[in-house]
Amino acid sequence: MLWLLEEIGLDYELKSYERDENFRAPAALGAVHPLGKAPILVDDGLVLAESGTILRYLEQKYSDGRLVPAPGTPDRPIHDEWLDYVESSAGLPVMVTLLGGMTGGLPAGLAGFTAPELTKTLTFISDRVTDRTYLMGDRLTLADIQMSYLLSALRHAGQLKAYPVLIDYLSRLEDTPGLKKAIEVGGPMTPPAER
Repeated sequence: MLWLLEEIGLDYELKSYERDENFRAPAALGAVHPLGKAPILVDDGLVLAESGTILRYLEQKYSDGRLVPAPGTPDRPIHDEWLDYVESSAGLPVMVTLLGGMTGGLPAGLAGFTAPELTKTLTFISDRVTDRTYLMGDRLTLADIQMSYLLSALRHAGQLKAYPVLIDYLSRLEDTPGLKKAIEVGGPMTPPAER
């Protein structure tokens, strides 16, 4: 969300909440939104907690449309599929894998299901950005902004080593001025990791 705010040049106030030792959001976030999760956007009395929804809302209300393909074009539904993919189909094997790494490993049955799904997910993303600068070609979109956290978390967990195309893609994202500024303001998406 911070990256998009920087990309569109919108003034904002950042309120940070420290996670606990188990990397859980503090109870104070429950007072802002019933899910008690981050990120949360509060804008003119509207409170949103889902990243994809927040990105769409900010783009529709405050941006000039440069971060999404034009409505009615064939690229728009493809873009929207990638935007939603991050927290839906891709999110499940990624988050299960990451949680397994944080909690001492996955039970054999769950690991047996998750590992091939993670491979399929990372191969799918890698295939998309092979010979492309970004997911939709040469221009940065909301889908790339959404994808950045997922890939950063996977890199931190050592899950991208077999995917040099994804490491390069994430490096391109991290080299954008908007993401650099967002990290300067809000801190890294994940703790630093070896590249």
